[in-house]
Amino acid sequence: MTTIAPTQPSLAPAATGTPTPQAGAGRGIGERKDYHALNAQLNLFAADGSIQFERDREAAREYFVQHVIPHTRRFESVAQRLEWLVAKEYYEAEFLANYSAAFLTAIHERADAAGHRFATFLGAFKFFTSYALTTFDGETYLESFAERVVATALFLARGDEGLAERLVDDMLTGRFQPATPTFLNAGKAQRGELVSCFLLRLEDNLESIGRSVNSALQLSKRGGGVALLLTNLREAGAPIKQVRNQASGVVPVMKILEDSFSYANQLGARQGAGAAYLHAHHPDILRFLDTKRENADEKIRIKTLSLGVVIPDVTFQLARENREMHLFSPYDVERELGEPLSDISVNDRYDELVANPRIGKTTISARDFFKTLAELQFESGYPYVLFEDTVNRANPLQGRINMSNLCSEILQVNSPSRYDVAIGYEAVGRDISCNLGSMNIAAAMSSPDIGQTVETAVRALTSVSEQTDVAAVPSIAAGNAASHAIGLGQMNLHGYLAAQRIRYGSAEGIDFTDLYFLTVAYHAIRASNMLAIERGETFFGYSESSYADGSYFTRYTERDWQPATGRVSELFAAAGVRIPSRADWEALRESVREHGIYNAYLQAVPPTGSISYVNNSTASIHPIAAKVEIRKEGKLGRVYYPAPFMTNDNLEFYEDAYEIGPEKIIDTYAAATQHVDQGLSLTLFFKDTATTRDINKAQIYAWRKGIKTLYYIRLRQPALEGTEIEGCVSCAL
Repeated sequence: MTTIAPTQPSLAPAATGTPTPQAGAGRGIGERKDYHALNAQLNLFAADGSIQFERDREAAREYFVQHVIPHTRRFESVAQRLEWLVAKEYYEAEFLANYSAAFLTAIHERADAAGHRFATFLGAFKFFTSYALTTFDGETYLESFAERVVATALFLARGDEGLAERLVDDMLTGRFQPATPTFLNAGKAQRGELVSCFLLRLEDNLESIGRSVNSALQLSKRGGGVALLLTNLREAGAPIKQVRNQASGVVPVMKILEDSFSYANQLGARQGAGAAYLHAHHPDILRFLDTKRENADEKIRIKTLSLGVVIPDVTFQLARENREMHLFSPYDVERELGEPLSDISVNDRYDELVANPRIGKTTISARDFFKTLAELQFESGYPYVLFEDTVNRANPLQGRINMSNLCSEILQVNSPSRYDVAIGYEAVGRDISCNLGSMNIAAAMSSPDIGQTVETAVRALTSVSEQTDVAAVPSIAAGNAASHAIGLGQMNLHGYLAAQRIRYGSAEGIDFTDLYFLTVAYHAIRASNMLAIERGETFFGYSESSYADGSYFTRYTERDWQPATGRVSELFAAAGVRIPSRADWEALRESVREHGIYNAYLQAVPPTGSISYVNNSTASIHPIAAKVEIRKEGKLGRVYYPAPFMTNDNLEFYEDAYEIGPEKIIDTYAAATQHVDQGLSLTLFFKDTATTRDINKAQIYAWRKGIKTLYYIRLRQPALEGTEIEGCVSCAL
C-alpha cells in the first residue's frame, strides 16, 4: 500500500519504497501550475460565463504533486510502517495488538483499493493541515486519508474485524465521518480526548465554582469545548452568610472562565473554547447579555466566551401579553424550595414563585428582554437560545435538561456534585460529554444497507464513549459511564436535495427530511437495542424512561409514516431505502420494553465544520451560505470551496441561506427535530436589510414550530459600493 491515498488521478507514487522525502522531484514548482492560483480560478467565470469547477479539481491534483507527495514518508510494507510508527511513539501499540499482522495488511489493502479521492482542493488541504499525522517537527506526512481512516476504524473496533471493515467502508465512501476529536486523535500516541465537548453545572458555592474552573481547564487541555451552567449562582448583590449586597454575581465567574479557555488548549491543535448558559429569569440576565455589547466596558466585556440563554414558555406568554417578567433569586429559590433554580420548571411554578414573599425578585419588561436579545444577536450573533419547555417535553429520560453545549445540539439530563472545603468530592454528580459523528445524507441514501450504516455508526460512537474516561473530572466520567450517550448527526442535506433537483425548504425537501430522519431514528434505536441485548445492560435510569413504558414510540405506532409527496416516494424507492412501517415500530417497541437500549441518547445534529469539507458535504442540515464559499486558511490566505454536487446546470437549486430565509430553514429543522432525541444546531440567516424585529419574529416562529435550540444568528454583510469585481463568482451569485 502507498502512503498517498486517496491519490488524485495518475498521481500515485511508485511502489512503497524506502523513505523518500524528495519523491516527485525533478519537476520544480515553477514548471507546474500554482495550485493556489488554480483554486482561485474557481471564483472567476470562464469566457462563456460558466463556473470553472475543473480548475478546483486540477488544484487538488497539483497540491498532491507539488506538496503532499514530496513531503510524505514511504515504507516497504504495512508491517514496516506500523512498527516504525509505534517505535517512534506516533501510534499507540495497544489498539494494533488486537489484530493479526495478516489482518492489518489486508485492511490497509482494502482501504487502498477503495480509491478514495478528494473532490475539492479545500477537502485535501483541510485533511493534510488538520488531521493527518505528521512528524513531530511538522515537516513530513506519515498518513494518507485512507491510513487515517484505517487507524480510526481499528481503534474504534477494538478487535472486531467485521466492524473495522465496515467502518473503513463507510468512512471511505463518506457514509459516516467521526467528529474532529475522534478522527484527529484515534490511535495516536500523542493525543487529546476523542470527545467533542463537555457540559458542567455549577452550584451556588465557592467550592463548586473552583472545582468547575479546574475542570474546565482539564477538559480544555484535552481538546474539548466546555459549556457551563451558571443559573444556580446567586445574583449580584445577594447576601453571603446573611450579609446583604455581598455577592458579585455571574459576570466575574464568566471572566475567570474566559481567561481559563484562552490559557488551556490541546497543544495548540484546537483552541480552548467555552460557553456559559443562564436562565432568562435569573436576576443577572441583563448584566449577562450586556457583556456581549460592542461598547461594553472592558472590565465586563466577554470577547471569546459564547453565551446561551434558557427561555421557558412563560417568557413568551408574558411578552405576548406585554407584561413584566419576574426574575427570581437563585439563593432564595433553593432555600425555599430545596431545589436549585436550574432543576425546577419556572414555567409551571411561575405564579408560585411570584407569590412567595420570601423569594427575592425584580422585574423587567418581557418585551424589552426579547428586544435586548435581538439587538445583541444583531450585533454579535449571540446569545444561543434554548427553549426550555420544548426541550423537556421531548426529553425521554427522567430529570431536567437545563443547558446545552458550545454548539447548542447536546441536550441531556445532569445532576449536581457536592464538595468539601478542599474541593474534593463528597458526592459525584453526573455531568455530560458529547461523542459525535455524522452521516453524509447523500452517501447514506446510496448505501447498500442504510440500517447497517446507522448500526455501524452507533457502534463506533458507543466505542468512543466506552473508551473515554476523563478521570481528571470525575463528574464527567460518572455521567459518561452511566449514560453511554452518543450523538449521531447528519450533514449534506442541501447537497443531496440540490443534486436531486429539489429546492431546500420546499414541500418535497421538508417531506424528505421528515422521512429520512424517521428512518435513521428507527435504525439507531434498533442498534442500541441490539447492544443492550448483547451486553445485558441498559443505560442508568432506563426503567424510568419513556422507552421503558413504550410511550416514546406512540407517535410512530399511531399511524404509518409514509411520504407525503410522490417525488420523495420515488427517491426512497430508487435508493432501495425502506421506510419503517407501523409494524416495524411496534416490534421494536416490544423488543425495547423487554431488553432496553444501551445508550441514553442517540442523536444530535452538530454544525459540522472541517469534517464537511473533508467529506465534500454541505454543513449539517442547513443550506449553503454561498455557492462558492471563501475561507481564510492560515498562510495560504483565501481558499475557495464549491458547494458539493453543484454544476453549471443545477445552480438554481443552490439558493443560499440568506435568500432562502429563516422560515424555510426553521420548517426543515422542525421536520427533523421530531425524530431527534437531543437537539440540532440551528443557525438562522438574514439579509442585510433585516431588523431586530425580523429576528424577534423568527425566534417566535421557531418556538411555535417546536424548535429546541437556536445557535448563531448570521446577517449578510452589505456590499460596499464600488467593491464589485468583474467576473467574480462569489460577488455575483
